[in-house]
Amino acid sequence: MPSANRPVDPRRKPRQVRAELTRDRILTAAAHVFAEHGYAAGTTNRIAEHARVSIGSLYQYFPNKDAILAELMIRHIDRGAWHRADLDLSPGSLETVVRALVRDAVDNHRDDPRLLRIMIEEGQLSDELRATVLRHGEQRVGEVRDLFARHPDVRVRDLDAAAELVVFTVEINTHRLAAFPQGLSIETVENELVDMVTRYLRG
Repeated sequence: MPSANRPVDPRRKPRQVRAELTRDRILTAAAHVFAEHGYAAGTTNRIAEHARVSIGSLYQYFPNKDAILAELMIRHIDRGAWHRADLDLSPGSLETVVRALVRDAVDNHRDDPRLLRIMIEEGQLSDELRATVLRHGEQRVGEVRDLFARHPDVRVRDLDAAAELVVFTVEINTHRLAAFPQGLSIETVENELVDMVTRYLRG
């Protein structure tokens, strides 16, 4: 793990379009370098070279690669916001609703398993990352709770607890499957998660 004493907050946020494009290029390059070379060998020099910026320019935005990884984690979380279509909430449709929730989480973690594994193993919490995790978690749990409250097939004692448990169960298992595959197919895990959560919600 990186040293807990190293700063992980970015140096500054760009205010101009050109600066924002440079920052985006650094982050895109870092994602590629970390996935290709691993975190230990994914140096800031290598990232700057891949981004085609000077090392000095990189350090204008990030103090070190830990801060770059923290920003990549923020983007990963924000990209995972639930863009759900209108779901059928009629009696008998609970399994379909749960499958949409599980598949959304699975699809959000398919892209780059090596980078996801690095995020889990090496990532540190910056102030902004803590705020993003909290905001995303509260939003996701609130959305799922609202969905459960409106579905006639959901019969649990405590809707708040049920929403927390379901979101945590789905997220932790899809993260583990994507980053550390154990021989189980995505389809198998999806089906088992859907069955488990649906049975729990039916009471």
